Amino acid sequence: MELMDYIFLVIPALVVGTVAYYFFERHTSHIEKMKLRELHFKHKKQSLPLRLQAYERLVLFLERISPNNLVIRMSPIGDDKSQYENLLIRAIEQEFEHNLTQQIYVSSECWNVVRASKNSTISLIRNKARNEEITSANKLREAILNSLLEKEAPSETGLAYVNNEVKELWG
Repeated sequence: MELMDYIFLVIPALVVGTVAYYFFERHTSHIEKMKLRELHFKHKKQSLPLRLQAYERLVLFLERISPNNLVIRMSPIGDDKSQYENLLIRAIEQEFEHNLTQQIYVSSECWNVVRASKNSTISLIRNKARNEEITSANKLREAILNSLLEKEAPSETGLAYVNNEVKELWG
């Protein structure tokens, strides 16, 4: 009979110990999750201004490389169309290099769209410069501007994507 008394005393202690362990484990797990959420929120709050600044810089980059703005800002130095083509492309590449670090603050999709906008703008300039009918820098300038009457500038696609991503960020 003593063994049965001993078992009746041990079983409730084991049940109470198991229940206490279960609740303690859930409580500590909940506390850890709360701390992680708080840390994540704090990190997000600190990184948001940096991300917004990166988006602002990318918008400025896309505006500056927009062919409309680019040819108005960069007048031909001489009459040689290839010199003017190189001047425009060099300006785009310099702007891009100046903003390379912004890619760490934006999504890879956004960065790819910005890079594609840059490459498409360069292609537009090169394609117009290859045209045999365009013989001078001023005619190249006109041809670039006229091509934008037919279709939108490549940088417009990039701007739309950046704007959508910023809207999602504010979600």
